[in-house]
Amino acid sequence: MMKHLVLAAALAGIFSTAALADDRYATRPPVVLSPDLTAPWINQLGGTVRPVVYQRPVVQRQQRGLFQRRALRQAPQAAPQTVSAIKPGIPSIRNPIEPQFLPQMVDYDTKENPGTIVIDTNNRFLYLVMEGGKARRYGVGVGKPGFEWAGVHKITRKTEWPDWTPPSEMISREAAKGHYLPARMDGGPENPLGARAMYLGSTLYRIHGTNAPWSIGSAVSSGCIRLRNEDVVDLYDRVNVGTRVIVM
Repeated sequence: MMKHLVLAAALAGIFSTAALADDRYATRPPVVLSPDLTAPWINQLGGTVRPVVYQRPVVQRQQRGLFQRRALRQAPQAAPQTVSAIKPGIPSIRNPIEPQFLPQMVDYDTKENPGTIVIDTNNRFLYLVMEGGKARRYGVGVGKPGFEWAGVHKITRKTEWPDWTPPSEMISREAAKGHYLPARMDGGPENPLGARAMYLGSTLYRIHGTNAPWSIGSAVSSGCIRLRNEDVVDLYDRVNVGTRVIVM
């Protein structure tokens, strides 16, 4: 009986030692042999046979302290895109309007009477002359190269959400490029004349809004002066038919 108890105790000690050894070596890094050491005995195998070594994967447990901060995973942000007003559904990147082209009051030294509109096409600004040497300044888009013009006119008509009837010259010019314009387009958000239009004398030119606000500050039109829709509404409410307009 005593022999059996001694034998059982010895076996229990052996298995517990093996378990401790197993736990101790479970966290050891994988063995990496130098090629200088492995080459001689691999070559003895002959041919293309290579030995396969099976190792238990090493699992590293991450310990987290009581007050350790957890890293927050941020959701990926989509690239900013806008949809072209000309071809809806086609994504296109458009630059926001530059701050200097937003409406603002500025000092303006001029001999023109308050209420006069002065358009500086080179610098892309429209000035509405005010009292006390001040002017309300707006950013504008102007005629592209070959369509610049200058002169003095008066506002002869004002229209909200104007219809657009492209002149025959424009229709022919665009048709030669493969662009076919409508004979007439009703007023509305898709209309290139925008929310308001102020017609200049007997010319084909207008001060009007645009559904392409990113074009403000550029020379892109066929001679008309364009403002953002919100800006042309503001200007429209400040001037009357008969207002003097100077284009430089």
